[in-house]
Amino acid sequence: MSDATIDDLHAEIQVEATRLHVLHAARLACRRGCSACCIDGLTVFEVEAETIRLHHASLLATGLPHPEGGCAFLDEAGGCRIYAHRPQVCRTQGLPLRWLEEDETATVERRDICPLNEAGEPIETLAESACWTLGPIEERLAAMQLASKPNAARASLRGLFVVTG
Repeated sequence: MSDATIDDLHAEIQVEATRLHVLHAARLACRRGCSACCIDGLTVFEVEAETIRLHHASLLATGLPHPEGGCAFLDEAGGCRIYAHRPQVCRTQGLPLRWLEEDETATVERRDICPLNEAGEPIETLAESACWTLGPIEERLAAMQLASKPNAARASLRGLFVVTG
């Protein structure tokens, strides 16, 4: 494994996510304030939580999380208060997603997209390269986690706030 930092990995994710955003620009309704995918209950690897703690200590210590139901980091207008340091799951929201699942007899490909972005070519017919593939980045994050804090649990985004009022 390389000595890539979480910032390096996030930059790599951003390059690929930007490529996919450009490719799917006509179908993506995602804009600042669109927070349909920004739901409560998301967890991240501790290596990503540490980045948020480092860059947003004041917000976490004195700010209040967004009301339950939406991501704790949303502002009143539905914008992300940690956008520059958001975790990988947030960087790929809205894009056509694909992943592989094992069933009893075979590996099956699954696909999904935010309902707001369904217009356009059916995601089932998109080339693999036109989708964000879940798995490889998560595996790299897991390896980074294992190397830095092997026994750390995933961190709840809402749980990062000191004041949870």
